[in-house]
Amino acid sequence: MERPVLPKLIGARVKRREDPRLIRGRATYVDDIKLPGMLHLAFKRSDVAHGRITRIDTSAAEAMPGVVAIFTGRDLMALPGATRPVGARGTYAAKIGAGLPPMPIGTPFPSPAHYAIAPEVARYVGEPVAVVVAEDRYLARDAADAIVVEYEELPAVVDPELAMQGQPTVIHEGFPNNLALPYVPMGTGVDPATGAVDNSAIDRAFAEAEVVISQRMVNHRVAPNAMEPRGVVAHWDAGKEFLTIWSATQNPHILKSMVAAVLGLGEHQVRAIAPEVGGGFGCKINIYGEEYVAAALSRILERPVKWIEDRSEAFMATIHGRDLICYLDLAARRDGRILGVKMRLIADIGAYNMLLTAAIPTLTMLMASGTYDIPAIRCELTEVFTNKTPTDAYRGAGRPEATYFLERGIDMLARELGLDPAEVRRRNFIPKEKFPFTTQTGAVYDSGDYEKALNRALELAKWDELIAERDRMRAEGRLVGVGMAFYVEVCGLGPSSSLPTGGWEHASVTVERDGRIRATTGASPHGQGNETTFAQMLADLFGVPIEHITIEHGDTAVVRQGIGTFGSRSQAVGGAALMMAGEKVRKKMAKFAAALMDANEEDLVFENGMIYVKGSPTTGKSFAEVARYAYIPVPLPPGLEPGLSEEAFFEPPNNTYPFGAHICMLEIDRETGEPRLLKFFAVDDCGNVINPLIVEGQVHGGLAQGIGQALFEEVVYGPDGQLLTGSFMDYALPRATDFPWFELDRTVTPTPVNPLGAKGVGEAGTLGSTPAVVNAAVDALAEFGVKHIDMPLRPEKLWRIIHGRAQA
Repeated sequence: MERPVLPKLIGARVKRREDPRLIRGRATYVDDIKLPGMLHLAFKRSDVAHGRITRIDTSAAEAMPGVVAIFTGRDLMALPGATRPVGARGTYAAKIGAGLPPMPIGTPFPSPAHYAIAPEVARYVGEPVAVVVAEDRYLARDAADAIVVEYEELPAVVDPELAMQGQPTVIHEGFPNNLALPYVPMGTGVDPATGAVDNSAIDRAFAEAEVVISQRMVNHRVAPNAMEPRGVVAHWDAGKEFLTIWSATQNPHILKSMVAAVLGLGEHQVRAIAPEVGGGFGCKINIYGEEYVAAALSRILERPVKWIEDRSEAFMATIHGRDLICYLDLAARRDGRILGVKMRLIADIGAYNMLLTAAIPTLTMLMASGTYDIPAIRCELTEVFTNKTPTDAYRGAGRPEATYFLERGIDMLARELGLDPAEVRRRNFIPKEKFPFTTQTGAVYDSGDYEKALNRALELAKWDELIAERDRMRAEGRLVGVGMAFYVEVCGLGPSSSLPTGGWEHASVTVERDGRIRATTGASPHGQGNETTFAQMLADLFGVPIEHITIEHGDTAVVRQGIGTFGSRSQAVGGAALMMAGEKVRKKMAKFAAALMDANEEDLVFENGMIYVKGSPTTGKSFAEVARYAYIPVPLPPGLEPGLSEEAFFEPPNNTYPFGAHICMLEIDRETGEPRLLKFFAVDDCGNVINPLIVEGQVHGGLAQGIGQALFEEVVYGPDGQLLTGSFMDYALPRATDFPWFELDRTVTPTPVNPLGAKGVGEAGTLGSTPAVVNAAVDALAEFGVKHIDMPLRPEKLWRIIHGRAQA
């Protein structure tokens, strides 16, 4: 009987293997974990933005039924080995490419102490000031509400530009003018070794300019809003002196290391597990105070504890993203050729440094040249503390900000010169023959063919017809605009010289005795589809059905080492490690098969569940038969050990740089100011593609978040530091009905950085979409002389422009 021929799966539109258990409710999230004797935590959070804690009265809460214990920040400080300051010293973590003078990677820089529970001063609304331990979640929450906290209120620092200009209120002692990083330059004329600055080249570029575009822009604060809020379960086994911690995290191995360090444990005493994680978007990279507290209290009380964040807490206590001000100056000739770019950046980082807070705005500087060959670039960054929730990585993490500022500037340049915005971009593209290309900010772009992607986007959108359609609608009195944006982003994050956590990834592959394959990966997916794409790769490598492959992740007791999933690195780094481990196993298996069949291993083919000599597919051995022989080798072939299990670490020599072009058509209602997307086109180049279906899903999600920021989403604080957008009643997320059908396509420019040629795609949709939408809105309001509109494009804001009630 002939075996059915197995299709090749790399490049195939395979449905996600994860989805059945997720859709049917059979997955296990943190909140599904129930242990005998489990206690529950609830945090009392500050309701003032800035205040010295003068008194905490827990008496009423302690008298409530089911309350086991209450701890304040001072209580935890008094308990030996309970918890230590989080972030007492920061790490200058942002060297990607040329580096950020004068401090090299890993150099400690001053960073204020950040305690898991504030012992003396609360610095933002939502900061924990006490924790209740009770027999169930509801009793804990009621008791937390009964705690009375008195403050000596201090002035709130909300505006970062005012905060750094000698405002008398200082959030942290030792940080005058609330400066977290006072001044970091990058670009042309900056010596990466000393930090010395030579202005001659950038000054010359602006002196020779025939036109200069200047604009202040804000890439405003947003909330990640993963479908599953944060959560943690901690279980201390006193007999074994061993801690198991379950967390909705993007990087369980980093969680393990940091919890061990904070609690004074050896890493061999900690097991971290990320079960199913319902989205992250960067906010679950961080290791939060609640995780340290849960671990410490389980150890103190010798009972398992659980904490599950509610949505209100998520708005105020989970990190926020973006919040970057840019003063952009762009120098050009009248033919549209860009001579120089200046970006003066002011980052509102909130009250504390988190894991990557300091690094994120430096990525904006790194990517300031975009896809363009710009002779001179100067970026200057200042990071400022304010009385707000801390910021950190949010989908795109610094790269969408760079794209937004630059692409808005280029659109303003095209409008000023009366040139086609597509042609201005084309004239400034880095030519494909110049790759690898080192930018003025020190990024080394791996590969690119930008003109090909632009041409495909113009073809997909039928650009000339689109412009004609816009003009016909305008003739009818409608406010219709067309906008485009081009992006490039740094992805596949590594190498280790650029990441203090390490830039490698780890994987292992085992062929079991029955021929089934079990693989582990240090990547920790939370929606990326790695269980599917990684299985596709191994199915083709070994020539077996995808159903015979299991991908395991997220458990530090199962996956020996790992870094995690962020920065669009799962495929480019984690997938490469997996294939390296798989190839080691395949090579060893070929030796066993050669011994079993008395053949040369170089002549063997792995295909269709068989291993056979090339040209003789019917005379080989089944994959399972060779697997059994590897574990019971009688006789054992010379030079071989029994078993089929190998591991690999992949350290990328550089990052990857995917790119693409987005085009948007938008209409604004003349009467109400409401914007509505009519059409959206996206052409992305993420290198070689394993599963087009998953790539398209990632692009769809990114577009939704990028467009959501442009139109709806914004975290807003009042002048007293009170959070005004603390629920979905006030913080608007887009719905499916807010989008047109996304018309997608790809070009393929493989990267030489990893053996797969894959670049990464998880964040791409957030980069081009936001400036494309704003460019379209500005185009739609051209008759009103609009030069720039800060996001989000709220109807009221647009209505005021239309009706002459606002200065554009």
